[in-house]
Amino acid sequence: MRDVLVIGGNRYFGKRLIARLLEAGNRVTVLNRGSSAPPAGAFHLVADRNDEESLKGALGARTFDVVVDQVCYTPRQAASARRVFAGRTRRYVMTSTVEVYEHQDSTALVREEDVDPLGVNVDLELPWDDPEFLDTHYGEGKRQAEAVLAADPAFPYTAVRVAHVLGGDDDFTGRLSHYADRIRTGEPITVPVVNRPATYLHVEEIADFLAWAVGEDFTGPVNAASHGVLSTEELCEAIAAHLPQGKTVFHAVEAGEVSPFSFTRFYGMDNARAVRLGFRFGNVRRWLPRAVAETLGEGGG
Repeated sequence: MRDVLVIGGNRYFGKRLIARLLEAGNRVTVLNRGSSAPPAGAFHLVADRNDEESLKGALGARTFDVVVDQVCYTPRQAASARRVFAGRTRRYVMTSTVEVYEHQDSTALVREEDVDPLGVNVDLELPWDDPEFLDTHYGEGKRQAEAVLAADPAFPYTAVRVAHVLGGDDDFTGRLSHYADRIRTGEPITVPVVNRPATYLHVEEIADFLAWAVGEDFTGPVNAASHGVLSTEELCEAIAAHLPQGKTVFHAVEAGEVSPFSFTRFYGMDNARAVRLGFRFGNVRRWLPRAVAETLGEGGG
């Protein structure tokens, strides 16, 4: 049994992770701002993770085998977490993102070493508290957060770089619904002229991965992605199969806003490190129809 703290994790794959940790017999504590209570069997701490004194006050003298931070988005948050949890945990697991590779100009699957956190410049003075700035600098925030954690060799951390997640009837992003609405009505789907594919994960798979990672002892960045890549066209084919009365129409543009999961650069991650460490991924084409059915509902909603 491990003593695990999960910061955030109230919805989507976070709540699935908590359920898996509890089912495995771990002692689980969930820390959030009090917006929702954790499931039965988990302890609850209330604090604002952006307020360091609030965080330390909520934790008291408690220590943990593993901390899973689901809501670390900026280098400021990472710096605060490193100060607070130094000496409190044997391992800190941060959920990061494929977006850390947004500046890599590659048509090959990117590997962890393609973005070395030790080589990333950190700027704590950027307006990280501005929601609009953070939204447009999501990948940079995660990249710099990783860099802050990596800067202290005495702080054992893992950064799980998560591919784009699909599936579940509680997908709150609305991205698949965006496509379904347009396919249903025949409205054009805007894509870049050069539209690159990407890697994906099923929502249950990332919950499995994080639960597995809690029980391991590796550190540093690790890519989490199913085998195989999908293009926007393949994704739409799976949705159209769920909406047989619909029509898929693409509109290619040189610049400007495009539909979700349409990329001018290749967002494909190499998952070889995770596989070597012992995790078994599924194949994206095998689970995609299930993910579409779960999210849109059997009635195509």
